[in-house]
Amino acid sequence: MKDMQMHLESLRVQAAKCELARNLSTDAKERETFTRLAEHFKVLAREIERTMADDGKPV
Repeated sequence: MKDMQMHLESLRVQAAKCELARNLSTDAKERETFTRLAEHFKVLAREIERTMADDGKPV
């Protein structure tokens, strides 16, 4: 579970970095790319959160 938490935090950091890069970019294509990357990292983070929540539920 500790590994999953570390990966979750890493994905959140990556998403935040992409959003920062997007906000600082002046190129439209680059902004779009960083937006898509940030969203992808957020989806992956949500999947890990869901998996972690499911691990605590009885089967």
